[in-house]
Amino acid sequence: MSNCFAGLDWASRTHAVCVIDERGSVRVQFEVAHDAAGLTELVRRLRTAGVSAVAIERPSGLIVDALVEARLCVVPIHPNIVKATRPRYRSHGGKSDATDAYLLADLLRTDGHRFKPLACQSDEIRALRALVRGRDDLVATRVQLANQLRSLLQSFWPGAAEVFAEVDSPIALAFVKRYPTPESASRLGPRRMAGFCGQHGYSGRRSPEELLQRLHQAAAVALGELEMEAKGELALSLVRTLSPLVEQIRVLTSRIEHDVGSFDDGKLIMSFPRAGRVCAAQIVCEIGSVRERFDSDEHLAGEAGVAPVTYASGKSKAVAFRWACNHRLRAALTCLADNSRHASAWAADVYDRAMARGCDHPHATRILARAWLRVIWRAWQDRKPYDPTQHRAAVMLLKTAGG
Repeated sequence: MSNCFAGLDWASRTHAVCVIDERGSVRVQFEVAHDAAGLTELVRRLRTAGVSAVAIERPSGLIVDALVEARLCVVPIHPNIVKATRPRYRSHGGKSDATDAYLLADLLRTDGHRFKPLACQSDEIRALRALVRGRDDLVATRVQLANQLRSLLQSFWPGAAEVFAEVDSPIALAFVKRYPTPESASRLGPRRMAGFCGQHGYSGRRSPEELLQRLHQAAAVALGELEMEAKGELALSLVRTLSPLVEQIRVLTSRIEHDVGSFDDGKLIMSFPRAGRVCAAQIVCEIGSVRERFDSDEHLAGEAGVAPVTYASGKSKAVAFRWACNHRLRAALTCLADNSRHASAWAADVYDRAMARGCDHPHATRILARAWLRVIWRAWQDRKPYDPTQHRAAVMLLKTAGG
């Protein structure tokens, strides 16, 4: 039987599948449910049809895991490529799951050599990725709830939002829980504040008198008794939601920091200036452990979104921000770059020169991240931690600075 190609347009409940032969003729089209029985049926029918590779837009998820575990070749094709290719098949611009499944299969047939098959990552990397991405999502939820709490406190008791540095810190949440309204804190003095800080292990540098000054200096808001009581109850509700969330993020962070320290690639990334364990885990789980996945540091830089996109036609040439990329990887690399400039003279020099050329902070940080990525790529390929004495540009800068 000749090789066949499959395209799979995934959805939340059912997935459309199209299988074509080497001439582009449709062999079979069907739908499968997004459940255990459906995924088993999908694998069986693909094998029966003699499918050699499956094209899919989303490179992760339960269905991708099922296909990879069945030892089928899975080829991710970016949604932007699919969108740009639709006029090649129809002029009206319409879209359906079945036609997109055929489009994916035909793209794989005609342009399969342009796309890299999905490399199967180790179970350890997939576990770390699940932990890191889950933590990132919880942190985003925490930020959203903290902003909501801060906005609420500003509307009826601004002092409670200002007394401690972060409104979602454990001690700030404990303070709002103990004193949800200005009336409940009317008898709060230096001795009681000192007792409260001692009870909750306050490690800040401000004295109880300074904290009280912060509390009382904030603008007062005149509200009716019922409205004040209602907003105090709402503040308590937000605190009760935030407190366990903050604790679970702390537990997840501790697990991630422990796990990344046991990986060789984790130790490699942590060897860079001020990389940090969580940031290193974010980079490791997004890059993965399969070196063959990226052809060069330019390929990795494009995937990470720290290299711009160049548009050139005739005499015109433009450089634009790269929107299509792994956004989680870009956030982790720019975080590493921003932290590193406070510990590496070379990193600070790259950043300062970018700022001197008129770049804003985010742009200068991406330039520094791109510079670091060349070094990370070399260390990653050689499987060796970062050694500043082998970093020629950093060594040359130190020699120049030393005269």
